[in-house]
Amino acid sequence: MDLQSKLNILADAAKYDVSCSSSGSTRKNQSGGVGNAHASGICHSWADDGRCIALLKILFTNQCIYNCAYCVNRITNDIPRATFTPDEVADLTINFYRRNYIEGLFLSSAVYKSPDYTMELLIRTVKKLRYDYAFNGYIHLKAIPGADQKLIEEAGFYVDRMSVNIELPTNAGLQLLAPQKKREAILKPMGYIHSQINQYEAKKSFVPAGQTTQLIVGATQDHDFGILKLSESLYKHFSLKRVYYSAYIPVVNHPNLPSVVTKPPLLREHRLYQADWLLRFYGFHADELLDESRPDFDIDLDPKCDWALRNLHLFPVEVNKADYEMLLRVPGIGVRSALKIVNARRMGSLNYDNLKKMGVVLKRAKHFITCQGKYYGEFGMNNDRLIRQSLLPRQTASLYQPPEAEQLSIFSLLPDIPDRVSSVTGEL
Repeated sequence: MDLQSKLNILADAAKYDVSCSSSGSTRKNQSGGVGNAHASGICHSWADDGRCIALLKILFTNQCIYNCAYCVNRITNDIPRATFTPDEVADLTINFYRRNYIEGLFLSSAVYKSPDYTMELLIRTVKKLRYDYAFNGYIHLKAIPGADQKLIEEAGFYVDRMSVNIELPTNAGLQLLAPQKKREAILKPMGYIHSQINQYEAKKSFVPAGQTTQLIVGATQDHDFGILKLSESLYKHFSLKRVYYSAYIPVVNHPNLPSVVTKPPLLREHRLYQADWLLRFYGFHADELLDESRPDFDIDLDPKCDWALRNLHLFPVEVNKADYEMLLRVPGIGVRSALKIVNARRMGSLNYDNLKKMGVVLKRAKHFITCQGKYYGEFGMNNDRLIRQSLLPRQTASLYQPPEAEQLSIFSLLPDIPDRVSSVTGEL
């Protein structure tokens, strides 16, 4: 098979892995080297200034020994198969980089022959890039669950970021859809990578950009509460940089997979990302956002607005007096605008126009704040139904009714522009 055909197959096979955004590596160039992973990071996404930053995102191979029901690359699926060689991946990366197509490499793989054998091939590839080509650019490598720890350790010294996909939220889900995989085999390398990062933290020589993971949402009957609790635990115990949520895409038929899914649950994925920001930057805990009696997010409202409506007894807060932690809990006030408020009010009392200039989304915030003692919301604080309706997206508020069973498209029912931007900036 020619190289172009391999690239077509293995680039397409890699598109289902979303955990490739990356930042924070400080790997420096060397004399005579090629590429540089600088501190501002490399992302397969849109940067804040609008730039599209690209990685070469491929699988080393899509030939797999496992038969995971949800995976397009499972061994029993009749699809074109291909396998790169370490030389081919290294050559592709360098040639793409020299043509300014990419700024780094995201390399994953199906499990070929065995976890150890696959990991050895990946290590040979990144070593060739680092030594033979003197490539100092960004490399994100997927660690193979079940591979020997010595192999994972060796790989960690050549790459900027590693990730181990936990894939499904519960062990029961793994047993149902991927019985050949064990939860312990996934968590063990995550724990080992974490310990090694801590050990070499001062030198920044082992996985300097940290590790990530990915969860598939919608392939099992797991609730958002369980998913969020798992993410919270992963952040706490493994210091992950990100947990990525991937809406289940029905690419294969299997009796254990959902039969009613016609579209990926993209809006549910969106809500999980918003909640993830609340965990990492806003001081929320999973138990505050959801619980056993209310285990799933409201599709119509972002998690922060939903939490505020269920806790109206804490509002309104006076923006000139509330502490930073409480300001972060006001819908429409993000991390940056909360910092601006705290800093600016040291110079004098803030008014409503000042808040507009600071980037506060007043369409939301006005229902939960007072400014110089004045309340600007149209409804009283005891009318949560009207407040809720005013916070809904326009097309939903006009014809509001309980959510339908069918998952709506993220593009047909995304919240208004500030809420859409929040999935990128985290400003909720």
